[in-house]
Amino acid sequence: MTTRQVEHEITVEAPAAAVYRLIAEVENWPRIFPPTIYVDHLERGDRQERIRIWATANGEAKNWISRRTLDPENLRITFRQEVSTPPVAAMGGAWIVEPLSGSTSRLRLLHDYRAIDDDPAGLKWIDEAVDRNSRSELAALKTNVEFAVASEEITFSFEDSVRIDGSVKDAYDFVNEAGLWAERLPHVASVRFGEDTDGLQSLEMDTRAKDGSTHTTKSYRVTFPHHRIAYKQVTLPALMTLHTGYWTFVEDGTGVTASSQHTVVLNTANITKILGADATVEDARSYVRNALSTNSRATLGHAKDFAESRR
Repeated sequence: MTTRQVEHEITVEAPAAAVYRLIAEVENWPRIFPPTIYVDHLERGDRQERIRIWATANGEAKNWISRRTLDPENLRITFRQEVSTPPVAAMGGAWIVEPLSGSTSRLRLLHDYRAIDDDPAGLKWIDEAVDRNSRSELAALKTNVEFAVASEEITFSFEDSVRIDGSVKDAYDFVNEAGLWAERLPHVASVRFGEDTDGLQSLEMDTRAKDGSTHTTKSYRVTFPHHRIAYKQVTLPALMTLHTGYWTFVEDGTGVTASSQHTVVLNTANITKILGADATVEDARSYVRNALSTNSRATLGHAKDFAESRR
Protein backbone atom coordinates (compact mmCIF):
# COMPACT_ATOMS: atom_id res chain seq x y z
CA MET A 1 0.00 0.00 0.00
CA THR A 2 1.37 3.42 -0.98
CA THR A 3 1.01 6.08 1.71
CA ARG A 4 1.57 9.63 0.48
CA GLN A 5 2.83 12.28 2.92
CA VAL A 6 2.57 15.98 2.12
CA GLU A 7 3.03 19.24 4.02
CA HIS A 8 1.77 22.81 3.60
CA GLU A 9 2.62 25.83 5.74
CA ILE A 10 1.79 29.50 6.21
CA THR A 11 2.97 32.35 8.47
CA VAL A 12 0.32 33.88 10.72
CA GLU A 13 0.52 37.28 12.43
CA ALA A 14 -0.76 35.99 15.76
CA PRO A 15 0.84 34.43 18.87
CA ALA A 16 1.36 30.66 18.64
CA ALA A 17 -0.71 29.93 21.76
CA ALA A 18 -3.68 31.86 20.33
CA VAL A 19 -3.45 30.03 16.98
CA TYR A 20 -3.28 26.65 18.74
CA ARG A 21 -6.28 27.50 20.97
CA LEU A 22 -8.46 28.58 18.03
CA ILE A 23 -7.79 25.27 16.22
CA ALA A 24 -7.97 23.12 19.38
CA GLU A 25 -11.34 24.47 20.57
CA VAL A 26 -13.70 23.20 17.88
CA GLU A 27 -16.48 25.65 18.80
CA ASN A 28 -14.27 28.27 17.05
CA TRP A 29 -14.27 26.42 13.73
CA PRO A 30 -17.34 28.09 12.16
CA ARG A 31 -15.46 31.39 12.75
CA ILE A 32 -12.08 30.36 11.34
CA PHE A 33 -12.92 27.74 8.66
CA PRO A 34 -15.36 29.25 6.14
CA PRO A 35 -16.77 25.83 5.02
CA THR A 36 -17.49 24.66 8.60
CA ILE A 37 -21.14 24.90 9.69
CA TYR A 38 -20.94 23.18 13.09
CA VAL A 39 -18.78 20.76 15.08
CA ASP A 40 -20.10 18.47 17.81
CA HIS A 41 -18.16 16.40 20.36
CA LEU A 42 -19.11 12.71 20.30
CA GLU A 43 -16.46 11.75 22.87
CA ARG A 44 -14.21 14.04 24.85
CA GLY A 45 -11.29 13.10 27.08
CA ASP A 46 -8.36 15.09 28.42
CA ARG A 47 -6.27 14.62 25.23
CA GLN A 48 -8.39 12.45 22.95
CA GLU A 49 -11.68 13.33 21.28
CA ARG A 50 -14.08 12.22 18.56
CA ILE A 51 -15.79 15.02 16.68
CA ARG A 52 -18.45 15.18 13.98
CA ILE A 53 -17.93 17.98 11.48
CA TRP A 54 -20.63 19.46 9.25
CA ALA A 55 -19.18 21.51 6.39
CA THR A 56 -19.85 22.56 2.81
CA ALA A 57 -17.82 21.13 -0.08
CA ASN A 58 -18.44 22.36 -3.63
CA GLY A 59 -21.69 23.97 -2.48
CA GLU A 60 -23.05 20.82 -0.80
CA ALA A 61 -23.25 20.21 2.95
CA LYS A 62 -21.49 17.05 4.20
CA ASN A 63 -20.55 15.54 7.56
CA TRP A 64 -17.87 13.13 8.77
CA ILE A 65 -16.25 11.93 12.00
CA SER A 66 -12.62 12.45 13.00
CA ARG A 67 -10.52 11.41 15.98
CA ARG A 68 -8.09 14.00 17.37
CA THR A 69 -5.21 13.94 19.83
CA LEU A 70 -4.36 17.26 21.49
CA ASP A 71 -0.79 18.04 22.57
CA PRO A 72 -0.87 21.60 24.01
CA GLU A 73 2.73 21.45 25.31
CA ASN A 74 4.05 20.96 21.77
CA LEU A 75 1.26 22.97 20.08
CA ARG A 76 0.37 19.93 17.96
CA ILE A 77 -2.99 18.34 17.05
CA THR A 78 -3.12 15.04 15.15
CA PHE A 79 -6.29 13.92 13.37
CA ARG A 80 -7.60 10.83 11.55
CA GLN A 81 -10.83 10.36 9.61
CA GLU A 82 -12.79 7.37 10.93
CA VAL A 83 -14.54 6.64 7.65
CA SER A 84 -13.09 8.09 4.47
CA THR A 85 -15.01 8.74 1.27
CA PRO A 86 -13.85 7.06 -2.00
CA PRO A 87 -11.38 7.33 -3.64
CA VAL A 88 -9.70 7.88 -0.23
CA ALA A 89 -8.85 4.64 1.62
CA ALA A 90 -7.42 6.41 4.70
CA MET A 91 -6.67 10.03 5.65
CA GLY A 92 -4.94 11.63 8.62
CA GLY A 93 -2.47 14.30 9.53
CA ALA A 94 -1.48 17.00 12.00
CA TRP A 95 -1.61 20.72 12.73
CA ILE A 96 1.69 22.01 14.16
CA VAL A 97 2.08 25.60 15.42
CA GLU A 98 5.62 26.99 15.80
CA PRO A 99 6.33 30.39 17.41
CA LEU A 100 8.51 32.63 15.22
CA SER A 101 8.25 35.61 17.62
CA GLY A 102 5.92 36.79 20.36
CA SER A 103 3.34 37.87 17.78
CA THR A 104 4.06 35.66 14.73
CA SER A 105 3.86 31.91 14.16
CA ARG A 106 4.31 29.28 11.48
CA LEU A 107 1.33 26.96 10.96
CA ARG A 108 2.15 23.61 9.35
CA LEU A 109 -0.54 21.25 8.02
CA LEU A 110 0.57 17.63 7.43
CA HIS A 111 -1.45 14.97 5.59
CA ASP A 112 -0.92 11.26 5.01
CA TYR A 113 -3.30 9.28 2.82
CA ARG A 114 -3.86 6.21 0.68
CA ALA A 115 -6.05 5.60 -2.36
CA ILE A 116 -8.44 2.63 -2.59
CA ASP A 117 -6.63 -0.30 -4.30
CA ASP A 118 -3.58 1.97 -4.76
CA ASP A 119 -5.32 3.27 -7.88
CA PRO A 120 -3.01 5.83 -9.60
CA ALA A 121 -5.96 7.91 -10.87
CA GLY A 122 -7.48 7.93 -7.38
CA LEU A 123 -4.16 8.97 -5.84
CA LYS A 124 -3.79 11.80 -8.37
CA TRP A 125 -7.33 12.99 -7.55
CA ILE A 126 -6.50 12.99 -3.80
CA ASP A 127 -3.14 14.74 -4.41
CA GLU A 128 -4.91 17.56 -6.25
CA ALA A 129 -7.78 17.82 -3.73
CA VAL A 130 -5.47 17.87 -0.70
CA ASP A 131 -3.17 20.44 -2.31
CA ARG A 132 -6.04 22.72 -3.40
CA ASN A 133 -7.94 22.42 -0.11
CA SER A 134 -4.84 22.83 2.07
CA ARG A 135 -3.75 26.00 0.26
CA SER A 136 -7.21 27.59 0.42
CA GLU A 137 -7.77 26.39 4.02
CA LEU A 138 -4.46 27.81 5.26
CA ALA A 139 -5.00 31.12 3.44
CA ALA A 140 -8.50 31.44 4.92
CA LEU A 141 -7.25 30.30 8.31
CA LYS A 142 -4.49 32.96 8.28
CA THR A 143 -7.03 35.68 7.48
CA ASN A 144 -9.60 34.48 10.00
CA VAL A 145 -7.20 33.68 12.86
CA GLU A 146 -5.51 37.09 12.51
CA PHE A 147 -8.95 38.66 12.40
CA ALA A 148 -10.25 36.67 15.39
CA VAL A 149 -7.24 37.67 17.51
CA ALA A 150 -7.57 41.35 16.49
CA SER A 151 -11.37 41.64 16.49
CA GLU A 152 -12.46 41.05 20.06
CA GLU A 153 -14.12 44.48 20.16
CA ILE A 154 -16.31 43.68 17.16
CA THR A 155 -17.15 40.08 18.16
CA PHE A 156 -20.01 39.57 20.59
CA SER A 157 -22.63 37.04 21.67
CA PHE A 158 -26.04 37.36 23.30
CA GLU A 159 -29.12 35.26 24.05
CA ASP A 160 -32.90 35.69 24.35
CA SER A 161 -35.13 33.21 26.21
CA VAL A 162 -38.80 32.54 26.80
CA ARG A 163 -40.67 30.23 29.20
CA ILE A 164 -43.20 27.91 27.56
CA ASP A 165 -45.99 26.11 29.38
CA GLY A 166 -46.07 23.26 26.85
CA SER A 167 -44.12 20.29 25.51
CA VAL A 168 -40.48 20.50 24.45
CA LYS A 169 -41.31 18.60 21.24
CA ASP A 170 -43.93 21.15 20.13
CA ALA A 171 -41.61 24.09 20.87
CA TYR A 172 -38.76 22.39 19.00
CA ASP A 173 -41.01 21.43 16.07
CA PHE A 174 -42.02 25.06 15.49
CA VAL A 175 -38.39 26.14 15.01
CA ASN A 176 -37.43 22.96 13.17
CA GLU A 177 -40.27 23.32 10.64
CA ALA A 178 -38.78 26.47 9.12
CA GLY A 179 -40.31 25.60 5.75
CA LEU A 180 -43.63 26.80 7.25
CA TRP A 181 -42.30 30.10 8.63
CA ALA A 182 -43.73 32.27 5.83
CA GLU A 183 -47.22 31.13 6.98
CA ARG A 184 -46.41 31.22 10.70
CA LEU A 185 -44.16 34.29 11.21
CA PRO A 186 -45.21 37.82 10.18
CA HIS A 187 -41.60 38.99 9.67
CA VAL A 188 -40.82 36.20 7.16
CA ALA A 189 -41.92 37.07 3.61
CA SER A 190 -40.83 33.84 1.86
CA VAL A 191 -38.77 30.69 2.49
CA ARG A 192 -36.74 28.20 0.43
CA PHE A 193 -36.13 25.20 2.68
CA GLY A 194 -34.42 21.86 2.05
CA GLU A 195 -33.35 18.81 4.07
CA ASP A 196 -31.69 16.36 1.67
CA THR A 197 -29.79 14.68 4.52
CA ASP A 198 -31.69 13.94 7.72
CA GLY A 199 -30.77 16.57 10.32
CA LEU A 200 -28.92 18.87 7.87
CA GLN A 201 -31.04 21.72 6.52
CA SER A 202 -30.60 24.65 4.15
CA LEU A 203 -32.77 27.68 4.86
CA GLU A 204 -32.95 30.73 2.61
CA MET A 205 -35.49 33.37 3.54
CA ASP A 206 -36.62 36.91 2.83
CA THR A 207 -37.17 38.80 6.10
CA ARG A 208 -39.15 42.02 6.48
CA ALA A 209 -37.55 44.86 8.44
CA LYS A 210 -39.53 47.45 10.44
CA ASP A 211 -39.23 49.95 7.57
CA GLY A 212 -40.90 47.49 5.18
CA SER A 213 -37.72 46.57 3.27
CA THR A 214 -36.84 42.88 2.86
CA HIS A 215 -33.41 41.25 2.96
CA THR A 216 -32.34 37.75 1.99
CA THR A 217 -30.27 35.47 4.19
CA LYS A 218 -29.18 31.86 3.75
CA SER A 219 -28.17 29.48 6.55
CA TYR A 220 -27.23 25.85 6.99
CA ARG A 221 -28.75 24.25 10.09
CA VAL A 222 -27.83 21.09 12.03
CA THR A 223 -30.64 19.62 14.16
CA PHE A 224 -30.53 17.60 17.38
CA PRO A 225 -34.14 16.64 18.27
CA HIS A 226 -35.62 17.91 20.53
CA HIS A 227 -33.02 20.05 22.27
CA ARG A 228 -30.80 22.02 19.85
CA ILE A 229 -30.69 23.49 16.33
CA ALA A 230 -27.31 25.04 15.39
CA TYR A 231 -26.82 27.22 12.32
CA LYS A 232 -24.34 29.27 10.33
CA GLN A 233 -25.42 32.06 8.01
CA VAL A 234 -23.63 31.93 4.67
CA THR A 235 -25.45 34.88 3.01
CA LEU A 236 -25.06 37.75 5.45
CA PRO A 237 -26.56 41.22 5.95
CA ALA A 238 -24.13 44.04 5.17
CA LEU A 239 -23.24 44.81 8.81
CA MET A 240 -21.90 41.32 9.59
CA THR A 241 -18.93 39.24 8.42
CA LEU A 242 -20.01 36.28 10.61
CA HIS A 243 -23.27 35.14 12.19
CA THR A 244 -23.63 31.77 13.91
CA GLY A 245 -26.05 30.67 16.56
CA TYR A 246 -28.28 28.00 18.02
CA TRP A 247 -31.77 27.44 19.36
CA THR A 248 -31.98 25.41 22.57
CA PHE A 249 -34.96 23.80 24.32
CA VAL A 250 -34.62 22.71 27.97
CA GLU A 251 -37.47 20.89 29.69
CA ASP A 252 -37.92 20.88 33.47
CA GLY A 253 -40.74 19.95 35.82
CA THR A 254 -42.84 23.03 35.07
CA GLY A 255 -42.34 23.65 31.33
CA VAL A 256 -39.71 24.53 28.75
CA THR A 257 -37.07 27.26 28.45
CA ALA A 258 -36.53 28.04 24.76
CA SER A 259 -33.53 30.22 23.88
CA SER A 260 -31.94 31.78 20.81
CA GLN A 261 -28.17 32.46 20.97
CA HIS A 262 -26.23 34.58 18.44
CA THR A 263 -22.50 35.14 17.85
CA VAL A 264 -21.69 38.03 15.51
CA VAL A 265 -18.61 39.65 13.99
CA LEU A 266 -19.35 43.16 12.70
CA ASN A 267 -18.36 44.32 9.23
CA THR A 268 -16.72 47.60 10.22
CA ALA A 269 -16.25 48.64 6.57
CA ASN A 270 -20.03 49.09 6.21
CA ILE A 271 -20.91 50.82 9.51
CA THR A 272 -20.90 54.43 8.28
CA LYS A 273 -22.34 53.41 4.89
CA ILE A 274 -25.42 51.93 6.56
CA LEU A 275 -25.80 53.82 9.84
CA GLY A 276 -24.44 57.25 8.86
CA ALA A 277 -21.13 59.14 8.92
CA ASP A 278 -20.99 59.49 12.71
CA ALA A 279 -21.91 55.88 13.56
CA THR A 280 -19.58 53.99 15.89
CA VAL A 281 -18.85 50.30 16.55
CA GLU A 282 -21.10 50.63 19.63
CA ASP A 283 -23.95 51.93 17.43
CA ALA A 284 -23.50 48.97 15.08
CA ARG A 285 -23.50 46.49 17.98
CA SER A 286 -26.76 47.97 19.29
CA TYR A 287 -28.35 48.03 15.84
CA VAL A 288 -27.42 44.41 15.01
CA ARG A 289 -28.34 43.10 18.44
CA ASN A 290 -31.71 44.86 18.30
CA ALA A 291 -32.48 43.56 14.78
CA LEU A 292 -31.53 39.96 15.58
CA SER A 293 -33.21 39.99 19.00
CA THR A 294 -36.44 41.39 17.55
CA ASN A 295 -36.68 38.50 15.08
CA SER A 296 -35.58 35.88 17.65
CA ARG A 297 -38.07 37.08 20.24
CA ALA A 298 -40.84 37.11 17.63
CA THR A 299 -40.02 33.52 16.62
CA LEU A 300 -39.78 32.40 20.27
CA GLY A 301 -43.10 34.11 21.03
CA HIS A 302 -44.85 32.31 18.17
CA ALA A 303 -43.20 29.00 19.22
CA LYS A 304 -44.61 29.60 22.73
CA ASP A 305 -48.13 30.26 21.37
CA PHE A 306 -47.89 27.18 19.11
CA ALA A 307 -46.71 24.84 21.91
CA GLU A 308 -49.16 26.20 24.49
CA SER A 309 -52.11 25.92 22.08
CA ARG A 310 -51.33 22.22 21.60
CA ARG A 311 -51.03 21.50 25.31
